[in-house]
Amino acid sequence: MPQTNPLKQIVTKQKKGEPVGIYSCCSANDYVIEAALMRAKEENSCVLIEATANQVDQNGGYTGMKPQDFHDFVMHKADQIGFDKSRVFLGGDHLGPLTFAGKPEAEAMKDAEELVRCYVAAGFTKIHIDTSMKVADDDPNIRLSDEIIASRGARLARVCEDTYQELLKTNPDAVRPVYIVGSEVPIPGGAQEENAGMQVTKVEDFKATVKTFEEAFAKEGLQDTWKDVIGVVVQPGVEEKDAGCTEYDRERAKDLMASIKEFPNLVFEGHSTDYQTKYKLRELVEDGVGILKVGPAMTYAMREALFALAYMEEMMLHGTGKETSHFIDTLEEAMLAEPKNWNKHYHGDDNALWFKRKFSFSDRSRYYMPKPAVAAAKDKLIANLREEGISLAVLSQFMPIQYTKVREGALENDPEALIRDRIINCIDEYLFASHQKELF
Repeated sequence: MPQTNPLKQIVTKQKKGEPVGIYSCCSANDYVIEAALMRAKEENSCVLIEATANQVDQNGGYTGMKPQDFHDFVMHKADQIGFDKSRVFLGGDHLGPLTFAGKPEAEAMKDAEELVRCYVAAGFTKIHIDTSMKVADDDPNIRLSDEIIASRGARLARVCEDTYQELLKTNPDAVRPVYIVGSEVPIPGGAQEENAGMQVTKVEDFKATVKTFEEAFAKEGLQDTWKDVIGVVVQPGVEEKDAGCTEYDRERAKDLMASIKEFPNLVFEGHSTDYQTKYKLRELVEDGVGILKVGPAMTYAMREALFALAYMEEMMLHGTGKETSHFIDTLEEAMLAEPKNWNKHYHGDDNALWFKRKFSFSDRSRYYMPKPAVAAAKDKLIANLREEGISLAVLSQFMPIQYTKVREGALENDPEALIRDRIINCIDEYLFASHQKELF
């Protein structure tokens, strides 16, 4: 018997006036996913983990994982942690011709169709259909019309629905996907310009998106599927960027936020909510943003933890004659060797770029963590600290929150446990905002 998607509870509760949502963990990093699952287990809650089209696709994306690989990877982590897999929701973000945009429409859309087919077939149950980017034979001088975007989106929704029906033949209990439409945000990776992404979506533009998508779905014979569209991506005036973030201003966004009340089956999905305070995040949920997307903030927390451990290693092995991991230097060398993942995002002179590669809030170091040399340095760092044992004095200096937890017996004084707990500091801000344990 096909199962109703539990994520629909977000809409149900929002429309009852209950400010309940869910955060979306947009990461393929081991530590981040482990931390999200561990915290959900502690909370007796749920977790939404999303892969983006550039991370995971039918060719492997930049992670080397296809959708089924990512599904298996996350579920294996859930098994290891002992978390109920029925409370793990997998999403696909920006699914469309994003990484195929250099091809003409016929080829790009064929690839995009295969992309969404692979995601749905692999058991992903939250699908963000994003056809907002131009392909090679679109006129570069003319704005892509809402009708073209919606028509291409409905085409992909048709593939999703057909794939789901096929899935039911082998898995009668498969959860029905829900859909997110629209894209009022930069492409995955964050804003490339200082003021990008700061404008609040106009009410008329939001309503036009809903109208054109609903009409396009109807033309594809997907009237019933439209009932499974639960969210629209808008820009509420927030953006993560190099120097931090543009904070949510509910006064600026009040007209947009009021407009969602006219749509009983929809909530807003907010992208780039990284680095908002927990109180601003809470305001977003209270105002109608049912899904809070976060990614760089979590890998930034992981990077902070790894740097803290590297500083501790240097202090503790000083004068011992033991070889340190040189983790920070190794990461820098990897980023310099392949600048394509950061050079469009960071600006300034050589010294400014040196600083940003290490400490920019627009975290780009995440792209380099899987590199063999960086991974080897990280492993050596952890091995050195385990062999030496982490001094409470240096732990207090570099990770004071974790120091307190260790002293209180709530956290193991182990390098990988410390990394995950630093990420959990970030997750807890989203749990404060979303109240997502109330979804069950």
